[in-house]
Amino acid sequence: MNVWDNEFAISIMPALLKGFWLTIQITFVSFAISLAVGLLVAIVRFLKIPVVSKLFDFYVSFVRGTPLLVQAYIAFFVLPLWGMGFDALPTGIVVLGINYSAYCAEVYRSGIEQVPTGQWEASRALSLPPARTWFRIVVPQAVRPIVPVMGNYLIMMFKDSAILSSITILELMGTSLQIGGNYYMYLEPMTIAGLLYLAISFPSSLLIRRLERRLVPAY
Repeated sequence: MNVWDNEFAISIMPALLKGFWLTIQITFVSFAISLAVGLLVAIVRFLKIPVVSKLFDFYVSFVRGTPLLVQAYIAFFVLPLWGMGFDALPTGIVVLGINYSAYCAEVYRSGIEQVPTGQWEASRALSLPPARTWFRIVVPQAVRPIVPVMGNYLIMMFKDSAILSSITILELMGTSLQIGGNYYMYLEPMTIAGLLYLAISFPSSLLIRRLERRLVPAY
């Protein structure tokens, strides 16, 4: 039976913290991608542009209907066979961002649909340009009630970044697996990795609850 070794646990902390910092960077960059792409997809689908909106509908269904692990494998191992290969880190960041953009698009859609009809009518009456209508009137009102959901996606993305270890990215989980494989001691690195994930996820969940109380009106 593997017994906890304090000296070993201390010795591997620098490597795990380095992987932890990489995990945080991956999460926030991927989250930014998912927010931007998701908003674009949601707007195009809402506008019901012929052909284009249908393609975006398929995009959302396809991305949500396939596992993140499969998407990462295809992007890193299959696309290079067609001359579209990239380094592991940018590939992982883009794959994670694209995956969550489909979910964000659905959340944006629900927020946009909650904007009162009078807001649209007022913008048309004032002859506001479409860009100003969307980004000065509609989007700010649509985003406010969905902030808690987006916060939950951020926490989920932080944990799902562990899947990127399967494409050789040495983030927190990848680092812990590598350490365990090198020393045949998995208890310490996996336990510390779990605690580091919890150290971010738990305070974030409390912050999201606080944001929900402040931003979402009670009915």
